[in-house]
Amino acid sequence: MKLTLGPVQFHWEPEEWRDFYFRIADESPFDTVVTGEVVCSKRKPFYDQYLPEVIERLKAAGKEVYLGSLLLVTLERERRQTLELIEQSGVPVEVNDLTCLASMQGKSHAIGPYINTYNEATAAYFARNGATRICLPPELPATSVATIVQNAPEVAIEVFAFGRLPLAISARCYHARLHKLSKDNCKFVCNQDPDGLTVDTMDGEHFLAMNGVQTMSFTVSNLLGEAKDLERMGVKSLRLSPQHCDMVEVARIFRDTLDGKTSVEDGQTKLKAIYPEASFSNGFSHGSSGSKWVSERLEDQMGAV
Repeated sequence: MKLTLGPVQFHWEPEEWRDFYFRIADESPFDTVVTGEVVCSKRKPFYDQYLPEVIERLKAAGKEVYLGSLLLVTLERERRQTLELIEQSGVPVEVNDLTCLASMQGKSHAIGPYINTYNEATAAYFARNGATRICLPPELPATSVATIVQNAPEVAIEVFAFGRLPLAISARCYHARLHKLSKDNCKFVCNQDPDGLTVDTMDGEHFLAMNGVQTMSFTVSNLLGEAKDLERMGVKSLRLSPQHCDMVEVARIFRDTLDGKTSVEDGQTKLKAIYPEASFSNGFSHGSSGSKWVSERLEDQMGAV
């Protein structure tokens, strides 16, 4: 079982973003890293100046590197950016929008969790078109994951295992609207919330999180307890999505648990200490509400896989 670091979905300060990936390169046990701006094309210029040295540092550390495409392409400028991304030499693309997929014929690439790969036929279609790895949407239950793994052996299946879950993307910027700004003059206020901004119900219950044009879960997905069962199913990689916490240590906990160096219980205790403000969930994997925490093991629920 390998570990993949997904792209930073939030708007971090450019130097913090650069230093984050430098530390991932130098200290973390990640096998694969997806980088680049995937949520909002307006943020992209902040990171472009550092992207070449980030990629170089990650490659020098032996990491497999992918560049993530935008989740939603709506403007001519964004279409050009997507084509430039595909034409960039030496770095494969992780496709996050079907408009990008049309230009990937014959090129090795990955499919991100933002594309609805809900069954084995879809996974097989992507594999025939050059996809070598597919990160499944985080809302899929483990029963569906197992079916896809068993019936699409030609492609490596990855599961979203840590981080706030991406739920939806919009052409409208929620952060700008909240601050009474237009999207074109947003002043990049999303950088005030480096872990996303919590959205409450009218009754004051934490419900979702917003990240510019993106809607995310309030709870933080945590499949540490399901990791070994997913490995036995044939899942090839777990994706950890960057949060504003010590992601190097998060990766070490997942690595040590998978390798049998620490117990799930000890690992969970350490994760809570690293990210005390997080409310963990694993409901989607168990076929329940995504915000729930289910203590039952996957194998106990599904039977022997």
